[in-house]
Amino acid sequence: MTNLKVSNHPCWQPIPGGITAPEGFLAAGITAGLKPSGKPDLSLLLAPEGAVCAGSFTTNRVRAACVDLCAERLAAGGGVARAVLTNSGQANACTGERGRLDSLRATAALAERLGVPEEQLLICSTGVIGVPIPMEPLLAALPSLVDALSGDGGGAAAAAILTTDLIDKQIALEADLGGRTVRIGGMAKGSGMIHPSMATLLAYLSCDAGVPAPLWQAMVRRAVERSFNAITVDGDTSTNDTFLAFAAGEILDPQQFTALEEGLTAVAQHLARAVARDGEGATCLIQITLEGAADDAGARRIARTVAGSSLVKCAIHGRDPNWGRIVAAAGRAGVDFDPASVALWLGEHQLMADGQPLAFDRPAASRYMEQRARGAYLIDDTVAIRLRIGAGPGSGSAWGCDLSDQYVRINADYTT
Repeated sequence: MTNLKVSNHPCWQPIPGGITAPEGFLAAGITAGLKPSGKPDLSLLLAPEGAVCAGSFTTNRVRAACVDLCAERLAAGGGVARAVLTNSGQANACTGERGRLDSLRATAALAERLGVPEEQLLICSTGVIGVPIPMEPLLAALPSLVDALSGDGGGAAAAAILTTDLIDKQIALEADLGGRTVRIGGMAKGSGMIHPSMATLLAYLSCDAGVPAPLWQAMVRRAVERSFNAITVDGDTSTNDTFLAFAAGEILDPQQFTALEEGLTAVAQHLARAVARDGEGATCLIQITLEGAADDAGARRIARTVAGSSLVKCAIHGRDPNWGRIVAAAGRAGVDFDPASVALWLGEHQLMADGQPLAFDRPAASRYMEQRARGAYLIDDTVAIRLRIGAGPGSGSAWGCDLSDQYVRINADYTT
């Protein structure tokens, strides 16, 4: 996997454990027979009593019933939630009333098994759209799933939520905040059908510091905008996107909330970039850094547009430093800027200044991209593109991946 930088804040350090690294969180992942492949396919995350949960969900008008159920329960309960059940292999989207009834049935059975209120149980599904959950195998597996809950279960849980992913995606960070050790963990899945609009994937986060629910929701919303809403693989927004962040424990000193949000954002960005790097058929991660915009929102919008350009992605896959595609994508992002102010870098190679092309070593620029291809450059496989569009204070980043013929092959045969 790419060597992803995990934090810009020196107090946050990586630790093992993933989603269960924070105190009091338990997780499990098992094979319930939901997938014909026989791979793990049922996951459970259990938060300590008193946990609050903030969610961010797909903006697709066609949404799986489980997405609506999660949003409804969080809104009705003021953000109080204890657990999330995830089935992998079936999106349970576009399955009519059965989809909602199956989600309710699953959470009711799990709530009884755990001894927690049903309204504090959430459910997420991932897989092929239009395919319902095989309920009998799922219900039969719930006792084994609950029995498998463990403080060391983060890895198993992260593996059980995957679909076309090549690798699992998990991380944990630790910091001393005001003399108190705080941990944040996370796991995610996603490889295809990835595009900003709440970020086309499933992702979960745990934190062992208490935060008032409204403030936690605001932190999560900002972190999502700078992470999961800043990635793209193929321009398609899923029916099942869900990000759930749990916080449980003694309320943190408000003076440490800024540092906590930095850790939250670092975990979310690491997971988001890992999803982009694992894009179906991808050979490298692409990072777009935009400087000089009028505000951060405009900078992120341009960066996302460039990262999502099929022509840019194809050029990078072909190791072609065709910079015209980059500036053309920036120009159609719907953000006002002066083209005469544009400067552009590909890695250390400057390609434009003051809106004009510069002479550059084209073979060296091509080699720079070739070195970032999977397996060719083990230290860093990120193709870095930096654009400066003026002297404004706004800046932002977005992440994507190259577009290969393997993406077409994977998705041409997805259900056949």
